[in-house]
Amino acid sequence: MSALHPDLLTTDADGALPVRIVKKDASIEGVWSAWARANDFTGKTGQLLLLPGSDDGVSGALFGAGETFDPQSTRALAARLPEGLWRLEGLEPAQAAPAALAFALGTYRFDRYKTRPASAVRLAVDPTVDVAAIQRIAAACALAREMVDTPAADMGPLQIETIAREIAGQSGASISVVAGDALLDDNYPAVHAVGRAATPHRAPRVIELGWNLDRADLPLVALVGKGVVFDTGGLDIKAAAGMRNMKKDMGGSAHALALGRLVMQAGLPVRLVVLVAAVENAISADAFRPGDILNSRKGLTIEIGNTDAEGRLILADILTRAGEHSPDLTLDFATLTGAARIALGPELPPLYTDDETLAADLLEASRAVGDPLWRMPLWPGYRASIETEIADVRNDSAAWAQAGSVTAALFLQKFAPTTGSWAHMDIFAWNSRAQPGRPEGAEAQALRACFEMLSRRFPADASPR
Repeated sequence: MSALHPDLLTTDADGALPVRIVKKDASIEGVWSAWARANDFTGKTGQLLLLPGSDDGVSGALFGAGETFDPQSTRALAARLPEGLWRLEGLEPAQAAPAALAFALGTYRFDRYKTRPASAVRLAVDPTVDVAAIQRIAAACALAREMVDTPAADMGPLQIETIAREIAGQSGASISVVAGDALLDDNYPAVHAVGRAATPHRAPRVIELGWNLDRADLPLVALVGKGVVFDTGGLDIKAAAGMRNMKKDMGGSAHALALGRLVMQAGLPVRLVVLVAAVENAISADAFRPGDILNSRKGLTIEIGNTDAEGRLILADILTRAGEHSPDLTLDFATLTGAARIALGPELPPLYTDDETLAADLLEASRAVGDPLWRMPLWPGYRASIETEIADVRNDSAAWAQAGSVTAALFLQKFAPTTGSWAHMDIFAWNSRAQPGRPEGAEAQALRACFEMLSRRFPADASPR
């Protein structure tokens, strides 16, 4: 999956058409000044003007930078330029690599079910740009997006396992899978409870990848992902509108696997564990019920107030498993709450961590690569909302607390590793509206920010010998 055009980015500029970056109200010299005036091109942010060539063809383009050029804006170019090879003119040296990555991200199209695939737009870049590194990041984001975009019928627990096995095989990582009733024998009771109502060929499973685990001299990073391949809501069934896009509820697993592959491809000097729980929250006679008390791997009992709050249940078991590795850093990704969207909307994922240094590093990395995050509080005053009289914790918070994304994060904190640092990203993994370079559908969120943070903390050229 997620195969990009092999020559999407190239250092061979032979035959490439120019895209000139033009700041707002800057004078355009030469033969195209009259053409720009005739088409009211003023260099406004995102404005694009194709320049005519011979035989009704195109000879180049002007692209508006606004007052200050943002390399992220080139993401829109891939969706708007005609098929062919292009090159950017007027960039500062430091802008070349981020502009190339943004362009590559903008080429993503989910055309698996299209009879006519989208056309290919390519970019020639400066020879100083690390094309291979950019291609790896773009491919990781494309993998996450393609997994999320794929309908649940074709992206079940087994398909997630298959992708994980492919990643492990490509990277020389170990992989273990515990599925079906074996989850009870291996002490993943919450994962089993959530997924047991699905048909046998879509049985729940825990997937674990390990890489560099024999290198005791390296820090251990754990990546954890929620993989609910489709969420009906369970017996607390969702309304039709709420169920329509629930194929994307495995977005956390897609992000964890894609980021894990990226870490391994980049050769970051870490030990790596990737943990994914892949389940379908289906409805059948064996579905778990409101009022049930579930066991968890950690030994804490969980009262079920709402079967539609299932993601935190499977994360409870695999976060506990992550803690058994004594990680130095744990990052978890989950399409966890609608409350996060109410608080911050679809484009700004909340970040939760009680580690000030980690929070600062993640936010700085997110700004550096244009992959936004917003820190939200693990407010201790709301912990009482997930207390219950008859179990150790409840999976739905009391109504008085209201802050559903915060209380979900507080629930996860009870199961998060106690060694090292932990951060939780409540991602949406979806573009609700189509924009140039951002088609409606799956989106990779927090993935590039987390990789940038990891690359800064554990640079690939600093591996101990």
